[in-house]
Amino acid sequence: MTAWQGKQVLLGVSGGIAAYRAAELVRLFVKAGASVNVVMTRNATEFITPLTMQTLSGNPVLTDTFDREQGADIKHVSLPDEADVIVLAPATANLIGKLANGIADDLLTTALLVARCPIVMAPAMNVHMWDHPVVQENLARVRRIPGLRVVEPVEGLLACGWEGKGKLAEPEAIFRAAGEALRPRDLSGRSLVLTAGPTREFLDPVRYLSNPSTGKMGLAIAEAAAVRGADVTVVLGPTAEKPPAGVRVLRVESAADMFEAARAAFADAQVFIASAAVADYTPAVREDRKVKKSEGDVDVRLTRTTDILKTLAADKGERIVVGFAAETNDVVRYAREKLVAKNCDLVVANDVTAPGSGFAVDTNRAILVEREGETELPLLTKREIADRILDRVVELLAQGGRIERPERHRA
Repeated sequence: MTAWQGKQVLLGVSGGIAAYRAAELVRLFVKAGASVNVVMTRNATEFITPLTMQTLSGNPVLTDTFDREQGADIKHVSLPDEADVIVLAPATANLIGKLANGIADDLLTTALLVARCPIVMAPAMNVHMWDHPVVQENLARVRRIPGLRVVEPVEGLLACGWEGKGKLAEPEAIFRAAGEALRPRDLSGRSLVLTAGPTREFLDPVRYLSNPSTGKMGLAIAEAAAVRGADVTVVLGPTAEKPPAGVRVLRVESAADMFEAARAAFADAQVFIASAAVADYTPAVREDRKVKKSEGDVDVRLTRTTDILKTLAADKGERIVVGFAAETNDVVRYAREKLVAKNCDLVVANDVTAPGSGFAVDTNRAILVEREGETELPLLTKREIADRILDRVVELLAQGGRIERPERHRA
């Protein structure tokens, strides 16, 4: 049985060329065990027929608010009320604008104003339309709707011939986002602080010591925690990776910068996760000008940086503290030593030399090390590992009696 078994999905399809890709989305939901009801705008039916959607979903497709053949119940109320999640794919600029301004002039937009379940919106449109300030303003407004998340379009060759951002996200990505929206908000109202990415320790204005970390793992945790309702602060080292929406980001560069920012945020944290690859050493002297190349070798004296995890966890109180151990050998032994020496509740260990693991990749193999034992995870995406870590964090919080698991209620 999958997590989708018995779930009700309301799929809203609006009138854009990407409407044909909604058929693949229906197939993914049905294959996973969900029941799918499709609501199409009149313009959507110009791009793909209701019969196609009905055949794939196994349910009648609704297009008309006043269709008396669909039964006596009020569909714009009953459909969203019965839905576990609403997915809008594609969401045109027109649909986004209507929702942003509370316009309900057809079955789909009326249902959206009734909805109390999570909504996943996947826009698709011409690149210039996407960039238009009015569209962006409308997007900003709908992003503020509680429980609504946007799966942004991707860049590529568009049907109109232009190339740029506006192409509907892959159906698999929309499907995953819908699954994430169904996750219990078991960290709702909880403050989570994490460090992510590398640090840079400058020798002079143009040279620095660093490491290959990109922050992918930490940002995956930040995204997963935000989805689960946490108030997330990311202390982020220099990286080209884009932080997820809905989290507070404190940009830093050096280990000293990261320590100061993390220490300030730590005061209000209930969970602290140290996933950053922080430099252990920094040059004793930073030159003000570029050091010119000369014959022979150069000796650089390094001094220890502050151990952020150890320093903060020493006074953790009731906080849950998670550390990371990126190793090349004796992974569990070193992780267990770190667990004790740095007063952690959990250490996430991995062998950075293993295929598919380590820095700058989207997958990882990890071992969750605790005082009472270890849990070895298979090769997973970093986003999947993030949720496994947070599953354990929620359990640790629950053991301390400091978290409630909110349940969804219908009137």
